[in-house]
Amino acid sequence: MTDFDKVKNYYKGFDEKNRLINDNSGKLEYYMTMKILEEYLPSDGTILDLGGGAGVYSFPLAKKGYNVYLSDLSEDLINQALEQKKEEKVDNLLSCNVVNAVDLNIYNDNQFDVVLLFGPLYHLLEESEREKCISEVNRVLKPGGKIFASFIPYLSGSIAIVDRYFRHPEQVDINNLSEVFESGKFNNISNKGFQEGYYPTSNEIEKLFEEKGFNKLSIRSIRGFGYEKENSIYNIENKDMFNKIIELISNTAEDKSIIEMCGHAIYIGCKK
Repeated sequence: MTDFDKVKNYYKGFDEKNRLINDNSGKLEYYMTMKILEEYLPSDGTILDLGGGAGVYSFPLAKKGYNVYLSDLSEDLINQALEQKKEEKVDNLLSCNVVNAVDLNIYNDNQFDVVLLFGPLYHLLEESEREKCISEVNRVLKPGGKIFASFIPYLSGSIAIVDRYFRHPEQVDINNLSEVFESGKFNNISNKGFQEGYYPTSNEIEKLFEEKGFNKLSIRSIRGFGYEKENSIYNIENKDMFNKIIELISNTAEDKSIIEMCGHAIYIGCKK
């Protein structure tokens, strides 16, 4: 089973609030994610940002006029969001709650037009936990409601553990390296660094959502072939060339080979 205390402790020491603005990889992820949301979101409605951390997406979406409910496993991140909500007086951010993504009992059936699931699938190790999470998402969504779920693809995540061994050998040994390539599960042997990782193939993600009552609208990479080229992209001085590369990243985003090696990917579906 997933050790949720390890996950919470990881986010105590990780600057999740500023992750998407601190470096160019984060900037490209945020930029591309917002483009995806702009393409698929309804013009208005109620959004549950489940596993939304300190609200990096909740705040801009609330400011656009959506009614947003933010929830996260981490009390620390929710407290950061509450402080920002107070400072910025964001009325459309209707609530900020500490919630485990496998149990959404504080929300009603058919309550939301959209659920953002940007994070929980990174950490839920067991199939039963993932199934419970997606069943709960289905329950709280209105018929025809949309789900946006990010995940770390199998090859990208597993190979990153090899890289982690080079940088942090105290976190990786032969056993957990073998396990991540065999099952997609990463159990960090140290209390430092990313904890409780799960890396599925895109086919696994499609199957999970199909079995839990969703029709796929798209499954695609986020940073696409821009993954690990972010510094070079943001150093481009020619605006037309920058825009062309962003366009090409979007145009090739659904290529399976790119999805499996892109760092982060996203499933977009609607409730049947």
